[in-house]
Amino acid sequence: MEQLWFTALLNRLFGGPVAAFLRTLHIEPEHPQTPIPNSVAMEVLVLLFLVTLFLLLRSRLSVDSPGALQHVFEGLHGFIQDQSNEVIGHHSEGFTPFLMALALFILLCNLIGLIPGFESPTAVPVVPLGCAIVAFFYYHIQGLKHSGFAYFKHFVGPFWWLAPIMIPIEIASHLARVLSLTVRLYANMFAGDMVTMVFFSLVPIVVPIMFLGLHIFVSFLQAYIFVLLTTVYLAGAVAEEH
Repeated sequence: MEQLWFTALLNRLFGGPVAAFLRTLHIEPEHPQTPIPNSVAMEVLVLLFLVTLFLLLRSRLSVDSPGALQHVFEGLHGFIQDQSNEVIGHHSEGFTPFLMALALFILLCNLIGLIPGFESPTAVPVVPLGCAIVAFFYYHIQGLKHSGFAYFKHFVGPFWWLAPIMIPIEIASHLARVLSLTVRLYANMFAGDMVTMVFFSLVPIVVPIMFLGLHIFVSFLQAYIFVLLTTVYLAGAVAEEH
């Protein structure tokens, strides 16, 4: 696969150390000279952009005269907080920072492909899978923090003698959540990228603008669905009674 310019830059600067680190883990890079793929480079770029944005926002925080950027972030924070309160309950405030960071990361990963010279990392399966695994571990850890080892009772079922049946079913259902989050995000973003690319190559004027608008809509929608489902899983993990 052809390298994007930012990927080439990262490989030029960090390709050697990354390849050496992978070898210490007994992983042989498929391309030793360019071990950093486009998807990882785009994730790094999104992360750098978000960190810069957060630092800029922090430097301009104001109670008396908040700027446009602060209004946008406060609106997003309020939206996610209100949704969490509805789904999880009054004790959901502690989860908002994670959910907001997850939403922004996925949204920007979805949208970055619209910029010439970049591509959406969420159109590569490993990136949605990584996001899904992070969400998976996060809600289980929060469940353990909330209930201790009693959290595992809901894997057993309402009666102890159902445990041999319920435990495999519960484990499979939780693993299926990872698959569901991954496939939904990947399939929609991959399809969106392909449709936009095809129409740009066939009709480079007017018509592709419609599909760009659709791509933006799908990017927001998929980020919202991913975070909403993560919130639902969190609600189940930290429920007062399992």
